[in-house]
Amino acid sequence: MARKPAPKVIPRWRYYLVMLGLASLPILVTGKIAQLQVLPNEEHGVDFLQSQGDVRAIRKEIIPAHRGLITDRNGEPLAVSTPVITLIANPRYMQEKADENDLVRLAAAVNIPLGNLKTQLNHYRNKSFMRLARQLPPAEAEAILSLGIPGISGQQEYKRFYPAGEVTAQLVGITDIKDAGREGMELAYDSWLSGESGSKKVAKDRAGRVIKDISLIKPASPGEALRLSIDLRVQYAAYRALKASVQKHQAKSGSVVVLDIETGEVLAMANQPSFNPNDRSNIRSDVMRNRAMTDRMEPGSTVKPFTLLAALESGKFKPESKINTSPGYFKVRNKTYVDPKDYGVLDLAGILTKSSQVGTTKIALALDPNETRELFARVGFGEPIGSGFPGEIAGDLPSHVKWPLVEQAAFSFGMALTVSSVQMARAYSILANNGLRKEVSLLAIDEPPETTRVVAADIVKDVRQMLQAAAGASGTGKRAMIDGYSVGGKTGTMHKVKAGGGFDDNRYRSVFAGFSPVDNPRLVTIVVIDEPQNGTYFGGLVAAPVFSEVTGNALRLLQVTPDQLDVNRTVASLRQRQKKRGDS
Repeated sequence: MARKPAPKVIPRWRYYLVMLGLASLPILVTGKIAQLQVLPNEEHGVDFLQSQGDVRAIRKEIIPAHRGLITDRNGEPLAVSTPVITLIANPRYMQEKADENDLVRLAAAVNIPLGNLKTQLNHYRNKSFMRLARQLPPAEAEAILSLGIPGISGQQEYKRFYPAGEVTAQLVGITDIKDAGREGMELAYDSWLSGESGSKKVAKDRAGRVIKDISLIKPASPGEALRLSIDLRVQYAAYRALKASVQKHQAKSGSVVVLDIETGEVLAMANQPSFNPNDRSNIRSDVMRNRAMTDRMEPGSTVKPFTLLAALESGKFKPESKINTSPGYFKVRNKTYVDPKDYGVLDLAGILTKSSQVGTTKIALALDPNETRELFARVGFGEPIGSGFPGEIAGDLPSHVKWPLVEQAAFSFGMALTVSSVQMARAYSILANNGLRKEVSLLAIDEPPETTRVVAADIVKDVRQMLQAAAGASGTGKRAMIDGYSVGGKTGTMHKVKAGGGFDDNRYRSVFAGFSPVDNPRLVTIVVIDEPQNGTYFGGLVAAPVFSEVTGNALRLLQVTPDQLDVNRTVASLRQRQKKRGDS
């Protein structure tokens, strides 16, 4: 029987060599990994790997800036920014991870038909970003995010909210979906309010959700606050009275401006029709217009006090000067100016009280029209107030080397120039302020404004007393009277111009411009009612009662001391107002 060969003996050194080689492999692999991940200059090393990771996960995210607060003069909020969340979808990721049930739940949560949602996602199927629902309240957005639907994340933004709603809509304005000013003071002071967005570095997962804030690149700088001149209490009073009048007279539109004579600040600026800035679904461009700032109008008879100022300033007339207005009409070239009746001989106060076209025309033709125009320019006609408000007009103040007589006459009672309501308020504030001009401000001011004397104080006081008679019991503006307070002012009733030229016999603008109290005026109020439709259109019947209500409420809110307190009349008026509130 053959013998088996003896087993081959492996040398001990060879065994240890093999074992050493096997044991060194993990060390070599670990070293290579460490080399790639630690050494900065290694090809495909730490820098390469980190950059590749960053490309896939690290993102720069905008930190939205908080838009500045807009308040009234007393700090009442008029425009505030509230945090909202915009839902973001990652269509590419959702194709991989979201199933049919996820889409059904998502469509129901965001109130979008399932078919429409699928169409949107399919349209962006190769994209990683799609806005699904914009500016949702945080609670609503969090409820949707809590569903855990793959590829859905939230992005914080800010949305503007307007606590006073339609009452201040045209003045304050609105912002667009990107929180940038679009109208009104929001647009005029957009750079002041908007601030500056910041940014940060974040890590996101494949679905686009932020999983970690890495570093702050730049902090967001919030916008500055803006304090307007209006008093919200006076604004509400003006808006209520204006809206009621526009509805009562079925008017096309209207505006009210209340000006503080002491400072030149606008305490109220109301417009009709208006809109709710918190609901943009049915906004029309015509209701967004701040008519008090942007609409031209012929001022009509409300400009007559300034013609009388020019007459007194010329030295050719005195308050007691007599003008014969008989027989109640006066012909200039081919144009005849007519009074409602033959007023006979009138002094200057009588001409203003009766609003005599004949008397005003005779005075105007006796004056140098260029001197009259120069006075009109001094009180601010033809010159914007300089507020920077979008669409603010300068109006039209004509000038001629040689004035046609008809235009010279028409100019004297406000039919050959155009102004805005706020320009008229500035002009009347000069009458109320003894000939001193203060510029109008839409912002609250803390320092006394600069003043410029534009008319001598003595002749201004004469005209102011004439205006008190015009707004008295025998004047055209008697319905502007206020219980407890003296009133000076002037009515205006103007035919509107037709599209093809000439005046429309059936379309009117009713105006009242005035101030109170007379001897120490505090407020100027301008009321404009455009195209009243129910048969009543005279300024003394339509606009004067609005002046009385608005200015009376404002004086009481500002605690201005009454200067003509008739106890019996005041008590009767209070009882009437209480009864009216009870009936309503």
